[in-house]
Amino acid sequence: MERGVEWDFEPTLDRIAALLDLLGSPQRAYPVIHIAGTNGKTSTARLTEVLLRERNLRVGRFTSPHLVSVRERITVDGESLSEERFAEVYEEIIPYVDLTDTQGRRIQFFELLTAMAFAAFADTPVDVAVVEAGMGGSWDATNVADGVVSVVTPISLDHTDRLGPDIPSIAGEKAGIIKPGATAVLAQQELAAAEVLMRRAADVGAVVAREGLEFGVLSREVAIGGQLLTLRGLKGVYEEVYLPLYGAHQASNAVCALAAVEALTGGDDPLDTDLVRQAFAQASSPGRMEVMRRTPTVVIDAAHNPGGMQATLEGLHEAFDFAKVIGVVSVMRDKDVDTLLELLEPVLDQIIVTRNSSPRSMSSEELGSMAEPLFGEDRVHVVDRLDDAIDRGIGMADAEGEFSGTGVLITGSVVTAGDARRLLKADGSR
Repeated sequence: MERGVEWDFEPTLDRIAALLDLLGSPQRAYPVIHIAGTNGKTSTARLTEVLLRERNLRVGRFTSPHLVSVRERITVDGESLSEERFAEVYEEIIPYVDLTDTQGRRIQFFELLTAMAFAAFADTPVDVAVVEAGMGGSWDATNVADGVVSVVTPISLDHTDRLGPDIPSIAGEKAGIIKPGATAVLAQQELAAAEVLMRRAADVGAVVAREGLEFGVLSREVAIGGQLLTLRGLKGVYEEVYLPLYGAHQASNAVCALAAVEALTGGDDPLDTDLVRQAFAQASSPGRMEVMRRTPTVVIDAAHNPGGMQATLEGLHEAFDFAKVIGVVSVMRDKDVDTLLELLEPVLDQIIVTRNSSPRSMSSEELGSMAEPLFGEDRVHVVDRLDDAIDRGIGMADAEGEFSGTGVLITGSVVTAGDARRLLKADGSR
């Protein structure tokens, strides 16, 4: 049965709640760390997962959207469900989905995946689940789970048609994941967002842990392939922690993950410092400031809103120090494209505009017409296909010479990063 598309749905918890009731409430079979926010959710989920797994816990992780395969969204023990297991879970729950449909509650695409994740985690069974909200929080399908720890990553403007026109409105939706008696781990926030989150925590009696107050990044220095951190958690200070991810935003994601795991752990003793070091040294976040090749260096990043793009560009400057940057950019037409281009303009020497594989992708011609007034015609190159655009970008960087310090940044959307990742892995000659 057609389940619609992920980005077009009627917001309510009624459908998913009815389905999970039929399934025996699998989301209550294990403690949940629930993550919402505008940027950094998936990276924070992955960092939380590696810390928990290093403590020899069996961990389920549910994230969205995916980069290449939908199976990436549901992982157990750090591995995506196999094709066989994914199909098996689907077949196990589809009779209950059909039954819910017949009750006048037609289950939608994201709700189906959420139910599959909760069911797979209960069946394994996992010791703990790390669950990323899809959009918003209050009415997001994942919010049928009661997170014992609720993490809210930085909030900025995105999905304004769904979540509200301003930061307080969006924060109000995200705050819905903070449940009575939970611990709310709050990343550094704009004041308008922080006020809303604190009010929600007070209303439901949640314990609050705020980045920059109860925990935070004490020091950070660039290291080969990442950064070296000193982190102050809720229970102790962890020194000389190597994180193989770039940018201040990833350091923030790491310390939020650390605080979340500490909050989940009983007692007042800090985690073992060597455990924290070993866990974070293994961390990865595909499609987030990910180097896909060298000579020339090609970096892909899933930034798709102003907050995310600002963090990406700051990280790019800090970690790579390119003399020139050629951008390959494809965006969704429902995003704040003007602001994304304004942020990119001072950084990119040339911009190649293209489209990705999503039906929501802005056409290359329209994106080019928006870019030209900012960049000037001579800096804008319109290429219809992403594979051709990547080839053009790499060719332009090659033409600058091996020692020119020219890099290629492919960005604008999670789909763009996923498409580019697949193309660059499929063809090592690019």
